Parts: sequence; C-alpha cells; structure tokens
Amino acid sequence: MNGPDVSTATRVDHVDLDVLENVLSFYIRVIDTKVSRDLDQRLANLEVAKGKGKITALLLIDSHPGIRPSVVADLAARDRSAMGRILDTLEQQGLITRQTNAEDSRAQELYITPKGAALAVKVREIVVQQSEDFFDRIIPQDEQKILIDILKRAYRRLQEAGK
Repeated sequence: MNGPDVSTATRVDHVDLDVLENVLSFYIRVIDTKVSRDLDQRLANLEVAKGKGKITALLLIDSHPGIRPSVVADLAARDRSAMGRILDTLEQQGLITRQTNAEDSRAQELYITPKGAALAVKVREIVVQQSEDFFDRIIPQDEQKILIDILKRAYRRLQEAGK
C-alpha cells in the first residue's frame, strides 16, 4: 500500500502527524489555540476576552504610563494598524486614554484609566492562575521553567532581529 492507512485514522491516537511530528511550529500553534480558548473562558465577561493583543496592551499601558502605541505593537508582535484597532477598542471601553506628547505633537502616549487599572489587577490574577492551572496539568514545574527560559530568549532574539 502506498500512502497512509486511512482505515485506522478513526481515533486521535491512531493518526501519524506526518512531518508535523517534528515541527516545532505545529506544537506552538496547537498549544496556543488550546491555551487561548481556556483563557477566553476565564475572561468571558471581561472587556479583554477574545482576540489577541488586548491583554498585552492593557498590562503594558498599566505598567508603563505614557508608553507609545508603536512600542506596545512591537512588544505584542502586532502590526501598527492591528494594534491601533485594539487601542481604539480599549479607549472606547474607557480602559485607556491617549494623549499627545508635549515635545512631539505627532507622538501619542497611552495612559490607563481607573477602570482600566482595576481591570488590569483582575486580569493579572486570572492570567497567572490560568497559566499555572493549564500548564501544571501537562508540563512539570521544573520543565516549565526551562521552557519559559527558552521562549524568553527566542522572544528577545525576535525583538532584536526586528530592529
């Protein structure tokens, strides 16, 4: 027989992943999908649920008053127009404000509102707990630390390469 045996592909554990078996990006995409769904369920009634970039933007603005939209976009790995839409949404929801930079009228600065700051406190708690709950089920703590270290270095290299 020349090809996969489709007669046994009736259960997940019967399916060979083909070349994907050893492709890192496949596992990253699948885990991202699963962890994002889980997080969305936990954030269901909050303004930052559904979609990528809102949590990052909210927390960065809360932690770095006056941060520029381009910096948030770069750190979140979003193009500037996509980040602009995210920031528009956060602003419409009363979570952030934009101000013109006093020295450069073309530059915007982002600030958290009291409503946004209160949400950021809740979101931090949820995100940390969700990450622990989700990953503790599938990766031992010592391996999580190693994985975080590897991913942080990869993230920083991507940031450096983007400059």
